[in-house]
Amino acid sequence: MKYFYGEYDGQEFPTPDQLFNVNQLMQLILQYGEQALKAIEQMLRDGKDPEQSELLEQMIKDGLLDKDGKGKLRLTPRAITRMQQKALMEVFSNLRTGQREGHEKISSGQGGQRIEGTKPYQYGDPVSELDIHQTLHNALSRHGLPQRIPSPGTPGEGKGEGSLRKSKIHFDEKDFELHLHEGVTSCSTVVLLDMSGSMMRYGRFLAAKKVAMAMQALVRTRFPQDTIDFIGFYSGAARIPEMLLPLSMPKPVTIYDYQVRLKVPLDQINKAPQHFTNLHMGLQMARRLLRKRTSEK
Repeated sequence: MKYFYGEYDGQEFPTPDQLFNVNQLMQLILQYGEQALKAIEQMLRDGKDPEQSELLEQMIKDGLLDKDGKGKLRLTPRAITRMQQKALMEVFSNLRTGQREGHEKISSGQGGQRIEGTKPYQYGDPVSELDIHQTLHNALSRHGLPQRIPSPGTPGEGKGEGSLRKSKIHFDEKDFELHLHEGVTSCSTVVLLDMSGSMMRYGRFLAAKKVAMAMQALVRTRFPQDTIDFIGFYSGAARIPEMLLPLSMPKPVTIYDYQVRLKVPLDQINKAPQHFTNLHMGLQMARRLLRKRTSEK
């Protein structure tokens, strides 16, 4: 154990509640996955620290943790959503403040919210989005004000002021304009997570997993029409269900030789050491998954 000494800054020392709270447990689960859940289960069984046991029981009552029929702990959707939102805030907290809000709009559409501006009417556009003011302005500018014309009546009558009536406003197809709407499209995304043994060093996999969960939270809250999938690649590759993403961990290293040469058939890849890096298989799986999606992008 290493010790570091420095000048006391005057801050209060953390209490046990601050060292052992819900956020610390969530961070522990993200960092160590299934091992953290097993450690929490052991703490519940031992019950040596009443405060810790009380906090864990409270998390179960609050719906952050759940037990299956065998007493094994598992994360609830509520806990995963909380992890996603915390990861999203953590990732975006380091971004610089921009001059504009939101993303740039490339093209207009019909499915989003109404925005400023109009567009000429095209066959098939919804008439309910007709901009009456701009349409009237176009018609009056191009064809002029309505003229007074004699009203139909009996011969010899209608020569006075009341015998004239205004003509109707003349419209052409070019006069009609519609409100603009934000362009709405759907996007399919596949996130590849490196689960090789080296990702366990220096907190690499924890940082990558937080970014993946932040993307998951962003898509689910802001772009529900999109799809996002996760694939972990190591010696092989496999799809990671969203509910198991917080518990995913790199494959443990089993070979420590300086140079390793292995030749394994793909149908027997599961028998080989799993801590190597097979990005090629991960990309292949991602392409196959994207082909099944019906999104525009």
